Order: sequence, then structure tokens, then C-alpha cells
Amino acid sequence: MEKMKITRIWHGMTKSKHADEYLKYVEETGLSDYRNVDGNLSAKILRRIDGDKCHFLTITEWDSYESIKKFAGDDFENARYYEEDKKYLLEFEKNVTHYETFEY
Repeated sequence: MEKMKITRIWHGMTKSKHADEYLKYVEETGLSDYRNVDGNLSAKILRRIDGDKCHFLTITEWDSYESIKKFAGDDFENARYYEEDKKYLLEFEKNVTHYETFEY
């Protein structure tokens, strides 16, 4: 069995008309920041347009909770938002979800 990883999942929702613009924004902010933290193993964005709303999931893999704290701070269960998120997001979920991840 491979060493356990931690998967961090964040969910956000925008208006569908902002889907492309917000995707670009997340790539330039959150995705870039994830990838620049030592201990980040991968980062991806999932997007689903559902009528007039668009759901985004950022899914990142980390080598430890300590590495996640380098990105998110000591309160690593809290979602981390950026200033321009106010322009796009329809709501601000307080927490992210973490999963112990095993690959075989």
C-alpha cells in the first residue's frame, strides 16, 4: 500500500454566465497558490453547469495536514477565499472537506 495522502475538496457556485471567467480566475489564484506550496501533490478543478448556476469543485492532494496548513493556515478546515470571490460566488461555504486517500 502506498503512503496515505490527504484530499481537500472545496465547493463554490457562480452564475452560469460567469463560469468561464471564474474558471480563469480560480486558475490564476487558488490553483496557482496550491501548486506553489511544498507538499501539494496535485490540483484539479471540476465544473458542472446546472441551468443558471455553475458548481465548482477544487480537489487537491497533499502529503500531510501540515502541508495543507501552509496553504490554509492553522484553521485548515475553513475555506480560503480571495478578494474577487465576492464578485462571483453566490454563497461562501465556511468549511472544506478532507479525506484520507489511499491508492492501490
